[in-house]
Amino acid sequence: MRQKGRVVLGRTLRWAGWAAAYALGLAALVLAGSWVWWQQEPEARGTGTNALWARHQWVGEPHTDAEYRAFADLLKQNRITDVYFHTGPFEADGTVPPAKYRYARDLIEAMRDHAPGVRAQAYLGQIRVVDGEGVIDLDDPAVRERVLETDEAFLDLGFDGIHYDFEPIYPDDEAFLTLMDRTRELTRSRGRLLSVALEQLTLVDAAQPVYRALIPRTGPVRYPARPTADFLRRVADRADQVAIMTYDVSLPTQSLTGWHFARHTRATLELIGDRTTVIMGVPTYRPLVEWAETLPVALRGVRRGIDDLERPPARPYGVGVYAAWTTRPDEWARYRDIWLPAPASAAGA
Repeated sequence: MRQKGRVVLGRTLRWAGWAAAYALGLAALVLAGSWVWWQQEPEARGTGTNALWARHQWVGEPHTDAEYRAFADLLKQNRITDVYFHTGPFEADGTVPPAKYRYARDLIEAMRDHAPGVRAQAYLGQIRVVDGEGVIDLDDPAVRERVLETDEAFLDLGFDGIHYDFEPIYPDDEAFLTLMDRTRELTRSRGRLLSVALEQLTLVDAAQPVYRALIPRTGPVRYPARPTADFLRRVADRADQVAIMTYDVSLPTQSLTGWHFARHTRATLELIGDRTTVIMGVPTYRPLVEWAETLPVALRGVRRGIDDLERPPARPYGVGVYAAWTTRPDEWARYRDIWLPAPASAAGA
C-alpha cells in the first residue's frame, strides 16, 4: 500500500509540475507577444474632441478671475472641448442642495467669457442602489423625477449638458435607460447635451448569465458592472456622448496595459462610433499599478486601437482625462506631444 501511495503521489507531483510549467510557458508567451506588439509605433494621431473631469470646487468655492483665466488657457492649450464639472453628488432623494453649487453661475459666466466654445457639463452621479445596497434608488419613479428636476436646475444655470455617472450600472438596468430617455427629452428641448460615463465593455457577453447565477452583485466579491454590446448600443442611442472609464487596469506591464486600451478603443468605436461621440477615459491619478498604467501608455494604446479600425467612425471621438486635479504640467506636455494632432487637422466636436 505504501508503494502504491508513493506512485500516486509521484504521478500527482509530475502532473502538477507539468501544469505549472504549461501555465508559466503560456504566461511567458503572452508577455513576449504583447511586448513585440507594443514596439510598433502608432500611426494614428489624436483628435480635437477631448474631455476633462474637473473638481467640485469649481462650483462649490469662489475663484478669482485670474484662476478662471488660467483654467481657460489650460483648456485651450490642450484642445479640451468638454469639461465635466463635478456638481453633485445626488442625495438619496435625487436632489442636490443648492449650497453645494453656490458658485456655479460664476463659473458659467467665466467659461463664456474666457473659454467660449468649451462646453461646461454638470457632472452628476451617485452610488446606485443594487439588491438593497447603495444610495440612490433609480427604480423609484419619484426619485427619477427629482433627478430630472435637479438636471433642469443646472440647465437653468447655463450648463451646456448633463453628464451622468451612476455606478454600478448593470446591462439589465431598464430604470437607468428610462432615466436616460427622460433626460434626453429635457436636454434636447433645451438644445443641450446628454453624456454618460460607463465602465468598459465586458470581455465575453455570453458569460453574463453565468455571472448572474453564481456571483452576487453586492458584497466584497461581486461581478463587475460592465455593459454588454447590446446595452452599450442602447445607451449610445440615447446619449450625445459616451465616456468609457477605461482605467483601473491593474495589469503588470506597459505592453499589456497598452493592449487593454487598444482593444477597448477599437471595440467601442466599432460598436457605437457611428451612433454617438465616444470619449475614451485615460488616467493621470496614481493607480494601483502605477509603473504600467500611465497617461502616455494609455494614449499610445488608444492610438493603436484607432490604427486597427477598418475605417474611422462617423461621429467625433477623443479622450477624456481623469482628472484635472491630478494632472501635472509634465503630463499635459506629454498629452500634447503624444495625442494632439497638428492644428490644421484638429477634429471638430
